[in-house]
Formats: sequence, structure tokens, C-alpha cells
Amino acid sequence: MTGLPLARANVRRHRMRRWAVAGAVMGMVGSAWAVYPDRPVTLIVPFAPGGSSDIIARTIAPELSARLGQPIVVENHAGAGGVLGMQRAVRATADGYSLLLGSGSEVLINKLINPALQFDGLRDLKPVSFVGTGPMVLVGKKALPPHTVSELIAYARDPKNPLNFASAGNGTPMHVAGELFNLKARTRIAHVPYRGASPALVDVMGGQVELGISTLTAAQSFIKAGKIKAYGVLGRERSPLAPDIPAIGQTPGLEAVDLGVWFGLFVPAKTPDEVAAKLEAASRAVLAQPEIVRKLAEQGVSASGATSQELRSFMAQEVDKYRAVVKAADIQPQ
Repeated sequence: MTGLPLARANVRRHRMRRWAVAGAVMGMVGSAWAVYPDRPVTLIVPFAPGGSSDIIARTIAPELSARLGQPIVVENHAGAGGVLGMQRAVRATADGYSLLLGSGSEVLINKLINPALQFDGLRDLKPVSFVGTGPMVLVGKKALPPHTVSELIAYARDPKNPLNFASAGNGTPMHVAGELFNLKARTRIAHVPYRGASPALVDVMGGQVELGISTLTAAQSFIKAGKIKAYGVLGRERSPLAPDIPAIGQTPGLEAVDLGVWFGLFVPAKTPDEVAAKLEAASRAVLAQPEIVRKLAEQGVSASGATSQELRSFMAQEVDKYRAVVKAADIQPQ
């Protein structure tokens, strides 16, 4: 009879030691994240220097560095339409020392077009903060006869007027937006993918291609200089960043032509919540600074600073839009 109470006492002592060890480990883990970050943080940009993503990253990096107390190292990891940078981000150690400046193209659209890709932005990334949004704009060469979107649609429906539209590449939001315009306008304007917005706009300006879908960031200098004509932003309302340009979504029948570009900060999905929360607080504080808001506006981006959960909800809505267009237009990987 004495053996049973003794055995129970041993079990209790063993459990208490185990709980004590677990508590000590958790305490060490908590204290480790309390000092985060204690070394430089890498901000991955999945496109080449000079593009929208790169400019945005380098705009916010110095202020984010000041908030976190550590250098922010911008790393351009370009290639395959953002796929290589995305892979670099999702495979990084989930410790908060690798951030991604992501956009719709590499985070959502590439996977829809090519299901064989070994990552999923909704599954493999944890949103940190919503950096901002920017309008896309439909532009045309100066010599193109139509002056309005309605005139352009009538012109494009005439078999005697074959038209092409340039984009920054296959599977980019600009490509998807152009196909959405085709679907809703009932036109068959052929897609011509380029390796970036700049060469696409140069060829629109030179008349090698009649139309282009571009970010306002890339196109506004060409528009202001009168080198290309702007038919409208692809949204339901005029953009406060370009109030003189009509909204295509206000044309009867084109209300659904409402797509823009967006940017967010992400970490690998398994990054501890404490670390993600610290990054969220720092980045939202940066995006609330008037000087940062002004600099982003100059690049055609409206600063958001929304929460990580709001970014997640927004992405869920956007992926449904992208999926519908990719399926209806039968967009294939190249």
C-alpha cells in the first residue's frame, strides 16, 4: 500500500520538474523576442532596382530602420516575374529578419496562372502591414484616333482596327487589368508582354504598340509631357493622385473594371506573432508620417498603413477578382 502513494508522489515531482523546465524555456523564448531585432533586417524586393517596388522599399526603409533600431538592408532578388524573390521570402528563416515588400503579381497572381509553383502567398506568408495602393491607367499613342474610352471601344470592335496593349509582363496586374477590360468592353485587344513598365511605355510613345496598361507611377511623366494620351484609370472613381484622368469604371458597362496595384509587408508564415506585431507597429507608424505619405504620393501610391488583418481581408477579395479574370481570359504561364 505504501508503494502506490510513493509512486504518485514521484509522478507529481516529475510533472512539476517538467513544468518548471517548460516555463524556463518559454521565459527564454519570450526574452529573446523582447530584444528583437538585435541585428540588421533584410527587406526583399522581388524586382530589379528602379521599379515601383524598389522605390517604395527604399522610401520606407530608413524610417523603419530608425523605428526598429537596426539597419534595413534592401535586397533586390529579381527574376521570373517576381517568382524568385517570392521563393526567397517564403524559404527564409521565420525569425523576423527577412521581410518581403510584396505586391499582387508575385504574392497572388503567379500562383493562379501557374498552380505548379511551390508556394502560395495566402498560405506561406504572414501579412505585417498594408503599405499602399496605386491606380493603373489605360494609355494610348498620340496618333490613335479615339479620344475617350467609349470611342476607343467602338474603334476596337471594328475588325478593320486591330489593336494591341502593352503591359509590364505576363501575369502582372497590368496584364490582368487589360484582360478584364477586354472582357467587360467585349473587345479583343491583343496582349503584348514586356519586361517592365518602362520599355512598354516607350513603345506606346513610339507607336510600335497602340495601347498600354501601366501603373500611374510609371506613366505619369509620359502623360504630363504629352507623349501619350490617358484614357482613364481602371477604377470606379477618379484617383486623387490624378484627378484630371477619367475613371473607366464610370463608363456604362465597365463598372467592374476596378483593379489597382497594391503593396504590403510580409514575413514567412511561421514567424512568431510577437515579432510580427512589433514589425506591424513600427511599419504603421512609418506609414503615418506626413513626409512618407508625400513621398509615396509622388510615386503614384496612396499610403495605407492598415492593419495586417485588413491586408489579409483585402488579399482574399483581390484573389477572387484575379482568379475570375485568369479563368475567363485563359491566361497561361509563359
